[in-house]
Amino acid sequence: MLASAVLAACAPAPQPSEAPRVPQISDSELRERAKQNLAQGIDQYGAGKYQDATRSLRAALEYGQLTRPDQGTAHKFLAFIHCVSGREADCRDDFRKALEIDPNFELTAAEAGHPTWGPVYRDVRAQLSAAAAPPKPAPRPGAEGLLDEGIAKYNEGSYDAAAKVLERAYKKGLASKADQVSALKYSAFSLCLLRKRISCRNEFVKVFRVDPDFDLAPAEAGHPSWSKTFAEAKQRAKTKKK
Repeated sequence: MLASAVLAACAPAPQPSEAPRVPQISDSELRERAKQNLAQGIDQYGAGKYQDATRSLRAALEYGQLTRPDQGTAHKFLAFIHCVSGREADCRDDFRKALEIDPNFELTAAEAGHPTWGPVYRDVRAQLSAAAAPPKPAPRPGAEGLLDEGIAKYNEGSYDAAAKVLERAYKKGLASKADQVSALKYSAFSLCLLRKRISCRNEFVKVFRVDPDFDLAPAEAGHPSWSKTFAEAKQRAKTKKK
């Protein structure tokens, strides 16, 4: 008995068995699996199997091996599924992810016109575009601010209001020659479009007093509403210059 106990004590301790090795998966295999899941998800979506498609598309994204365009595609179909299932918040989120991941992401004309998700997609795209746009510069004070306001009204087609604001800007005193010329030029344009030809010509005459070498840009010079009036004012300026 004692000998057996001694022998047991001296026996080497049993070694733990080695853990089974986990097979290593290469990046190329992961990419292939991701692509397979993406393709499967698109097929399941086409078959109307939305739950299966959602699982496949999410699995494709979870591999982390899809290209940016493929990630955009996966999020696009997830957005479609959410929208047709009445989950607008989730639909918006996946459209946002698609647009943020792939700068070139865009729905086809047929997809964008879909009545369920088309408006959601356009709204998300507009919000992201507005957020990315540079902030508008602070309005200029004084006469320069009036000049900017007058030009804005001209661009809006409010020619009568534009002419009045531009006149105020010029009379208030614009510091630079360029701003003086702009005020008089857009004032002349507005008056000509209002068919006040004599007043329009007088504004053009004032332009030449500020800048004797002034000329209209090619796109402006051929306008039928003021081309003849401007040419007449320019000829008068040349005659006085001699």
